[in-house]
Amino acid sequence: MQTNAAHQQPAHAFDVVIVGAGFSGMYMLHKLRGMGLSARVIEAGSAVGGTWYWNRYPGARVDIQSLEYSFSFSPELEQEWHWSERYAPQAELFAYAEHIADRFELRRDISFNTRVTAAHYQEATGRWAVSTDGGETLDARYFILATGCLSVPTDVTFPGIESFKGKVYRTSRWPHEGVDFTGQRVGIIGTGSSAIQSIPIIAEQAAKLTVFQRTPNYSMPANNGPIPEEDLAARAADPRGYRANSKNTVTGFQNEARDTVLATRTPEDVAHAELERRWRWGGFRILGTFGDQGIDPAANKVVADFVADKIRETVKDPKTAELLIPKDHYFGTKRPCVDTGYYATYNRDNVELVDLRAAPIVTFNEAGIATTAQQYDFDAVVLATGFDAMTGAVDRIDIRGRGGVTMKSAWADGPHTYLGLMVAGFPNMFMITGPGSPSVLTNMLNSIEQHVEWVADCLTWLGERQQASIEASPEAQAAWDAHVEEAAAPTLLPSANSWYMGANVPGKPRRFMPYAGGLNTYTEICNQVAAKGYEGFIVKSGDTVLSDSHEFTSHPPIPDHLPAELLQLIAKQMEHPAPPLTAAAG
Repeated sequence: MQTNAAHQQPAHAFDVVIVGAGFSGMYMLHKLRGMGLSARVIEAGSAVGGTWYWNRYPGARVDIQSLEYSFSFSPELEQEWHWSERYAPQAELFAYAEHIADRFELRRDISFNTRVTAAHYQEATGRWAVSTDGGETLDARYFILATGCLSVPTDVTFPGIESFKGKVYRTSRWPHEGVDFTGQRVGIIGTGSSAIQSIPIIAEQAAKLTVFQRTPNYSMPANNGPIPEEDLAARAADPRGYRANSKNTVTGFQNEARDTVLATRTPEDVAHAELERRWRWGGFRILGTFGDQGIDPAANKVVADFVADKIRETVKDPKTAELLIPKDHYFGTKRPCVDTGYYATYNRDNVELVDLRAAPIVTFNEAGIATTAQQYDFDAVVLATGFDAMTGAVDRIDIRGRGGVTMKSAWADGPHTYLGLMVAGFPNMFMITGPGSPSVLTNMLNSIEQHVEWVADCLTWLGERQQASIEASPEAQAAWDAHVEEAAAPTLLPSANSWYMGANVPGKPRRFMPYAGGLNTYTEICNQVAAKGYEGFIVKSGDTVLSDSHEFTSHPPIPDHLPAELLQLIAKQMEHPAPPLTAAAG
């Protein structure tokens, strides 16, 4: 007979231990408190905020509109917080995170400046032993990873970098006091999101800025500014309806998606006019222009050619413009960037673009960087080399489940999850926006809310059954893995060497990690799983099996309301996926 664990808890024992005090960790803590559960959050930083605590590089800001990239769980929070811009800057997002911590008095349950080094499942007690770098071991019934999808830098290095006499900065770990590049010769390696946001700012300060680019990315203008009054009025008139419209979408944000309009069946002048309207509106609005642009290479080319022409119109030097136009991946298959004046920055006399495909870096030296073509001397170099996405933070913790099986071995050929929420063989361990969930393909705040609320409901259900344990069945996990692949198969997404695929980390298994079926479809699936008594999960109370559902009922990944022509195209793409786009074909 099992005794209630609450009466046996040793010191440092909690119902739940959470890793990470970003938005997901804070909301999870808030929900657990409301359920009467004890929780401790372990946070490596000195403050809350996660992504917006760490990423303080020049120009850092969100790429989803602020009104939607914010929490909806508290009407009072919505009423009292006012965003200054359509796309909030890092400082404002960090202030928002701190306001949430203050408003809900979260800090008393957060251990800052502390890292989780190990988490081992104890089969004898059905609890987790969570160790920290401070030598503390916490005992918890439930272990929740709220570590973020883009929280661990790749830490790319270069030969001879230790010999460079100047300063080296990483965008992912920017000094909190800021950096003044006035009058300096600066090099920046990378043209991903953090580089695209920071390059215009650094160029305004530096005497000379040299940008080293290996692979260009697509970027759209933010056209940032104050939030339009009509948007504020729309939310004020119907706050719940506004939020529902945001969440009930594929991407978790409103972008006027027209999934029944085909680019290949739209007259050229009409297509151009619609693309022009969305370009002027700014941000990700262009991603929703046509229903076939993410599936059909010919339709994708309509949008890609439009964006390429915009780059050529902006950048005065034709050679530089061509270097900035992606030719090795389809539009939208890598997460596009949202910028303020990025392309126009290359018109400045003090900015130079170096093509690393034509002249790769050979080594750093005392003075700067030597490529196969020439030497570049710098006072400072900025490394904007990206993140070990989705799995990086999990891989860095020694996690062991049932039978001492390590997470590293369970994910040796890539991440396997059920719903992106749990991993077979790791009882009572949840992930927030983990691989296999929509996460990075969506507005993260809406995905976070959906995940946290699902986990909270699950824990309530388990509590009603006397602290039962839950774990994904291997069969359901395998079925979900197949469903994730099936959802991505008709799209062009797997064709790109993107961080969605783990392609930016040497040796990382190639697997399309997020769920491409849409936040709305995913939410419906999760709700159905719960309604069926947590289908696909094995639930126990002591030695008593309450539920032993090994199966997951697969759902069609394709909406049935699409035009017949698009459904035929999808079917064809699933049988014969589009090959990767090559520079020659671009």
